[in-house]
Amino acid sequence: MRKILGAAFVSLDGVMQAPGGTQEDTRDGFDHGGWWVPQHDEQSDGMIGSWFEKPFALLLGRRTYDIFAAYWPFMPSDNPIAEAFNRTDKYVLTNSDAPLEWGGSHRLANLDAVAALKNGDGPDLLIQGSSTLYPQLLARGLIDRLTLMIGPLLLGSGKRLFGDGTPPRALRLVEHAVTAKGVVIASYEPAGQVQTGSFGADEPSDRELERRRKIAAGTW
Repeated sequence: MRKILGAAFVSLDGVMQAPGGTQEDTRDGFDHGGWWVPQHDEQSDGMIGSWFEKPFALLLGRRTYDIFAAYWPFMPSDNPIAEAFNRTDKYVLTNSDAPLEWGGSHRLANLDAVAALKNGDGPDLLIQGSSTLYPQLLARGLIDRLTLMIGPLLLGSGKRLFGDGTPPRALRLVEHAVTAKGVVIASYEPAGQVQTGSFGADEPSDRELERRRKIAAGTW
């Protein structure tokens, strides 16, 4: 069985849109494209390189696929990431019939197809970008590990890693580091459902009970 491993660049407020270039994704007026570039250093570069040291295949959403397919095949052949991306299989979760022209590309019609791929033989599946995949995969319990490279900046707007439809889930921190530029590199694995508790008194005051009644009535 393969594992599905997510890896994403995000800001402190959870934005992951267009980290790598000014024209990467300007939809909805996003004008901070390329925000990851100033955060980059040798330490983060080493972490990124480690993602591709073992055999892998890519699992992508359609828009990230389009970005990659217009870039990596045209990079010099001695670029190690370009060489790895061009050589490996690319699996694209999409309901579009548009052709997938990048060599080694395969269409996945739905999450059942993703689950079947995960349950088969082959290298682990690495997600790059593809923000729309995460809510769906988390809901189906298909993600095995998620590595975030969290830049010390606030972007205010843009596509977020955990957007609409993200299910509540607990995660367990398994690795972490902080670069000299303040980038937090953290890897998480699923840890079941969200657990809750309360620091409040076992016997709430009359005022607290009244506050709760206002919440229930929508008047608080």
